[in-house]
Amino acid sequence: MLSVRQAVLHMHEYHPPLAGRHGLRLDFNENTEGCSPRVLERVHQITAEELTRYPEREPLEAVAAVHLGLPAEQVLLTNGVDEAVHLLCEAYLEPSDEVIVVTPTFGMYEIFAEATGANVVRAQCNGDLCFPFDQALAAITPSTKLIAIASPNNPTGGVASGEQLLAIAAAAPNAAVLVDEAYYEFHGKTVISDVVRDPNLFVARTFSKAYGLAGLRIGILAGPREQMAMVRRVSSPYSVNAVALAALSVALEDKTFVANYVAQVLDGRERLQHYLSQQGIPWWPSEANFVLMKIGERHREFVTAMRQRGILVRDRSADPGCDGCVRITIGGVEQMDRLLAALCEVLAELKPSTEVQA
Repeated sequence: MLSVRQAVLHMHEYHPPLAGRHGLRLDFNENTEGCSPRVLERVHQITAEELTRYPEREPLEAVAAVHLGLPAEQVLLTNGVDEAVHLLCEAYLEPSDEVIVVTPTFGMYEIFAEATGANVVRAQCNGDLCFPFDQALAAITPSTKLIAIASPNNPTGGVASGEQLLAIAAAAPNAAVLVDEAYYEFHGKTVISDVVRDPNLFVARTFSKAYGLAGLRIGILAGPREQMAMVRRVSSPYSVNAVALAALSVALEDKTFVANYVAQVLDGRERLQHYLSQQGIPWWPSEANFVLMKIGERHREFVTAMRQRGILVRDRSADPGCDGCVRITIGGVEQMDRLLAALCEVLAELKPSTEVQA
């Protein structure tokens, strides 16, 4: 009888609640305004010939490398950040190895690591959900081969400083240290220039958030020259499709579109945080395009009530350290007006028994 590997049999499963996502989607940290009009124009111009030949990503990697200020050989275009994580796990992990993840965080780090049979070690954030630098350092052992850190982190919105990230890379010279900068555009700080000189540091980026290309699944993995040559060995040469490559070429050119959208998000983030403070609802400072708030024991009712008003938000209560928490994606000006009006109604309904203690 055919059976799967033991690692696959016992690994966690990731089930994003994608079904029935109708209304204002503030649940998956997507761009709420859409992609650049230039992207849509380019997609409409795609020819049959472009679709009938295998995609060639190297020319676009050179363009992306210029965008990042890196040599082209240190940049690999991937099928979203998910593939970047998968490639690092495939390239570096043996079943006896250890992987450190900071929790709560993006669930795919753990899933891809478990699929290799590696042991996952969790560095848990404290109650303030700040980056657990000391815990992450203490977790490093000779068996550590991968450390995955999202900065800004999802679902907390918190960040690790550049000094902390480089200190962790220095403390684990035999491990690949991945810094996931999926929300970089909303934070503005990066360690990507350090991959030129740091022998075990990798940085991942995505075009799903600020650029609005989540449906095309395209991201970037950058790392040391010698290590990236090894990562390419486990990468499919055609994992990024032709439509995504065509869209990327013009998305990178439209800097004004991205800048305007990011400005709206930063303003909306400030508006939401200010409103939550006025209402006495605990929240965590965010450097991303979302805010994590603590509703308390009626978090499910809150999510349902918002859905009934046509607004989707994400219940994160199952994440370690996030009991009673809900995450809300930040949108544009009109979307934030609609969100705040709905929040006013829903919180008024739930307030008598809403838990507001962090």
